[in-house]
Amino acid sequence: MRHSESVTATVPELPVFLYDGDCSFCSSCARFAERWIPTDVSITPWQWVNLDALGVTVDEADEAVLWIVDAEYHTAGPRAIADLLLSSRRVLWRASGRILTLAPFQWLARPLYRWIARNRHRMPGGTAQCSLPHTQRDLDS
Repeated sequence: MRHSESVTATVPELPVFLYDGDCSFCSSCARFAERWIPTDVSITPWQWVNLDALGVTVDEADEAVLWIVDAEYHTAGPRAIADLLLSSRRVLWRASGRILTLAPFQWLARPLYRWIARNRHRMPGGTAQCSLPHTQRDLDS
């Protein structure tokens, strides 16, 4: 069952880090972040939240992880990951986030992120469903 069908959409406390809860690879990465990156930020599947209230479309949420500060401002992909790292209570994670915000690292991170996103079904924990757009996934099987 799709997360969006089983859970009432809520408006989480901001900022929030959104990921694709229907993708096994994305969910595995989110569990890693929840366990190892100490932060007060909610790491939440986008299917569980009211995207309209956050100023985000389904297409944006399906395209990349998102860091939502408010309905006016959000970041996506590697910049969203950097923002999550910057929110950590541990210096090493914050330093990693700061490095990831630097132009040379963003230039490298963007194509790497796009490649991983396109191939997430091949990553550890990924499934064939991860390669499909959200609207084409058959999650009941």
